[in-house]
Amino acid sequence: MSTVYDFSATTIDGRQQTLSVYQGKVLLIVNTASQCGFTPQHAGLQMLHERYADRGFAVLGFPCNQFGGQEPGDEAQIAQFCQTRYRVSFPLFAKVDVNGETAHPLFVYLKAAAPGLLGSEAIKWNFTKFLVDRSGRVVKRYAPQTDPLSIAPDIEALLAS
Repeated sequence: MSTVYDFSATTIDGRQQTLSVYQGKVLLIVNTASQCGFTPQHAGLQMLHERYADRGFAVLGFPCNQFGGQEPGDEAQIAQFCQTRYRVSFPLFAKVDVNGETAHPLFVYLKAAAPGLLGSEAIKWNFTKFLVDRSGRVVKRYAPQTDPLSIAPDIEALLAS
């Protein structure tokens, strides 16, 4: 069976990176956007990242422009926006597609491992979140409207196990 560690992605600054560098960490993988009603969730994601980083947790942000064209900028613009507006220090990756034939393989895996409402695999909007345990397996999927801070008890449970 695959885990998230079997995948690689391009970082926001253009480097190819295997996700195996996060082996042993609890991860929250999120498709983000800079011009979305949920964009302020960057602040909560950053708070989670800061609160739990020293215990083996990381947020991984994957910008996506598939929903209402809400991430139109290039990687440099996205990185600058996230840093300037929300002081994001969690890892950001290059813009990806999360649905369709051009979906990034990581998101194909995440959607199959944790289907959404009524078994639907499609991601419905920006800020869909996937919680991953220390062994690289998807534990839970959260809807876009889920406040990142409300996920803290689930993160704490995985960090304690």
